[in-house]
Amino acid sequence: MNFPCYMQAILEPEGTPDPMNAAKILVLNGPNLNMLGLREPEIYGRETLDDLNAKCVEKAAKLGLEADCRQSNIEGEMVTWIQGARTSHKGIILNAGAYTHTSVALHDALLASELPVIEVHLSNIFGRESFRHHSYISPIAAGVICGFGSLGYDLALEAMAKQVA
Repeated sequence: MNFPCYMQAILEPEGTPDPMNAAKILVLNGPNLNMLGLREPEIYGRETLDDLNAKCVEKAAKLGLEADCRQSNIEGEMVTWIQGARTSHKGIILNAGAYTHTSVALHDALLASELPVIEVHLSNIFGRESFRHHSYISPIAAGVICGFGSLGYDLALEAMAKQVA
């Protein structure tokens, strides 16, 4: 609610998120994550990308953040969004999917953004095939969360709220 300053301090409990001042966070999902719920549900779960995005938006709002959820199978499009986030967002939560292990372009775009980055993976990438153990994102990320399914995004949003506070 928007009240005059003196009323707002009285009527709203301290720490109530103000949606007008919410820090915008880019929640970016890479290739094949549009197939969540269908592709290898024994590894990635049964939640769809729409389910995941809705949870992120809800969790972000509770933390006083605004989640800008996007997904692309196209590396160049992801790079363009990361570059644009530099001036419009306060942080990036990234599940780069398979690009995690291959994309110098994403690495370089994230560095150029000068924003805090949290890397997220639904599965435990270190408990899977050896080619998944290397990440071009991890060395420049504030943190890496993997193996907790969609809970990883909640944890990333909580961490990001502290990063951008």
